[in-house]
Amino acid sequence: MDFLENSTRATGKRGSIEVITGSMFSGKTEELIRRLRRAQFAGLKVEIFKPSLDKRYSETRVVSHDDKSIISTPVDNPSAILLLAGDVDVAGIDEAQFFDNSIVEVCNKLADDGIRVLIAGLDMDFMGKPFGPMPALLAIAEYVTKVHAICMRCGNLAQYSFRKSEEAQVVLLGEKNLYEPLCRNCYNAALNK
Repeated sequence: MDFLENSTRATGKRGSIEVITGSMFSGKTEELIRRLRRAQFAGLKVEIFKPSLDKRYSETRVVSHDDKSIISTPVDNPSAILLLAGDVDVAGIDEAQFFDNSIVEVCNKLADDGIRVLIAGLDMDFMGKPFGPMPALLAIAEYVTKVHAICMRCGNLAQYSFRKSEEAQVVLLGEKNLYEPLCRNCYNAALNK
């Protein structure tokens, strides 16, 4: 009998990790909220977390670009999630790319304890490089959903978050004033201007 079977028998529930990823403006947060609301409608105990540095729309809500929102708990570091999610059925985590790599261990621990973990985050930063802990989260997830925006220049599917400013730091919170979703061809053309 493997560990998962033992964990399922001990808690009476089976944990898992689901990652929703893609570029900016692709609907990641909207999909996260949709799944969390379905869990709430099913009568499951749900808790949602987000990095405390993300205050773009609200300090205490996870908000999608189309103004859908759900109440959340802002946390400074992933270890706080373990303390706050002990008795839930479903834990939602938005903007996971802003956490350090300890989020991977936290998600594994939650899933091992029988909690369904739903995570949304950018797969790549503005330079087209894997973003923070997202590659590791994608690797350990049972389920991965990659969503796409529409390229603002040609209308094809977009997978890149192009930064329109010259700022060099990796983490720079912004919206359409700073970023636009682009397909591979338009992203490469924009970089070479």
